[in-house]
Amino acid sequence: MAPLSNNDRPAPDAVLVDIANYVLDYRVDSALAYETARHCLIDTLGCGLAALEYPACTRLLGPIVPGTIVPHGARVPGTPYQLDPVQAAFDIGTMIRWLDFNDCWLAAEWGHPSDNLGAILAVADWRSRTAVAAGRAPMTMRQVLTAMIKAHEIQGCLALENAFNRVGIDHVILVKLASTAVVGALLGLARDEIINALSLVFVDGQALRTYRHAPNTGSRKSWAAGDACSRAVRLALIAQSGEMGYPSALTARHWGFYDASFRGQPFRFQRPYGSYVMEHVLFKISWPAEFHAQTAVEAALALHQRLRAMGRSSDDIASVRVRTHEACIRIIDKHGPLHNPADRDHALQYMVAVPLIFGRLTADDYEDAVAADPRIDALRAKIECVEEPAFTRDYHDPDQRAITNALTITLTDGSRLPESLVAYPIGHQRRRAEGLPLLEAKFRAHLALRLAAERQQQILQVSLDQERLEAMAVHDYVDLYASPV
Repeated sequence: MAPLSNNDRPAPDAVLVDIANYVLDYRVDSALAYETARHCLIDTLGCGLAALEYPACTRLLGPIVPGTIVPHGARVPGTPYQLDPVQAAFDIGTMIRWLDFNDCWLAAEWGHPSDNLGAILAVADWRSRTAVAAGRAPMTMRQVLTAMIKAHEIQGCLALENAFNRVGIDHVILVKLASTAVVGALLGLARDEIINALSLVFVDGQALRTYRHAPNTGSRKSWAAGDACSRAVRLALIAQSGEMGYPSALTARHWGFYDASFRGQPFRFQRPYGSYVMEHVLFKISWPAEFHAQTAVEAALALHQRLRAMGRSSDDIASVRVRTHEACIRIIDKHGPLHNPADRDHALQYMVAVPLIFGRLTADDYEDAVAADPRIDALRAKIECVEEPAFTRDYHDPDQRAITNALTITLTDGSRLPESLVAYPIGHQRRRAEGLPLLEAKFRAHLALRLAAERQQQILQVSLDQERLEAMAVHDYVDLYASPV
């Protein structure tokens, strides 16, 4: 074995090369992937508009130096801001992730592949505007959708077998990686430049999951993806400038990512890159809740209706038993005080208690005004989670990808309601026909929060028409979301 001091320059790590080859050479020919990407686009932008209703989000947005406007810069939907692509990527990425309401991918690692839209849209919009200013053809929304499909695939395929959470690293490392790759392609980087940029991702320090878990859960989890998008654009631009890369950033003994940050284990892959992830992505449609709790919320709402039909209420509940999968317990089984909205939307007991009491779960239900209701904490204390091994197996099974939760209520008189079990959430690929009309309704509702009726109709006319959307110039589409302010 070569000594640590060996200074022979190795060939680039295969993982980096494979990603670069995919973003530059792979031709996406799946109509389903493009249709799903369109739905992902509108859902993600809608979530971003909804987040602008919350001052905790909007205070993070805008230029670093107040009043700065970048000529031909990227516009931030729903706001008056026109920024450099690095800051715009942060703003868009933060908006779309703030409410924990955009799409999701669950495997050995978890995450939200649509987070990459923060980097993709910022760069594509900026490139489109600068091209038109120079008399060249703009970028099209077809290119945005292609970049989304490929970013989903990179993030999702790496997540299938590689649990960054097991070593304490947050899943936004995959947003940074996927965004760097596809943004590099949008910028026109050569193969070697993209490989260099990808190597810079791994020699970066990576975000810890500290802000997602007790006792430190906090609002950084809502802007971590924006931070990753911003860093991805910055690294791609650095590589474009001619800055060198580090070919064995993953595999270098002792100093590489595998040895330094991944317990010496190389990445494992279940399938080659294609369009699988976009085709099978999970949409959050009905509730802004951490995805492992989506089926638990649906089951709780069914039980709420059953209680009402019996003339009972949550006051009659003695205990709730939740059979669930291992990932759910590891992430969101949480007891003790909950300190802020970010804490509450990652607490299974809270997300079950609210619908059992009120028959609803909205973003406002995580705010202090609702959380102050003493019935919530009283009911939380009665909710117990237990792992069901069969649910864990189905969660990891590529043919199932179930996210099962099953709730059983015992009443104060000792009687027990029939178990309410939901295996696949409404946004699952197996329930796509049922979910898409609701997804479009969700988008319409989010548009109505920020935009005038005429502008809403303009957006809907193009956004619900696959061919028309794909042909539209990126900057023209983004301008439809411009703030009237």
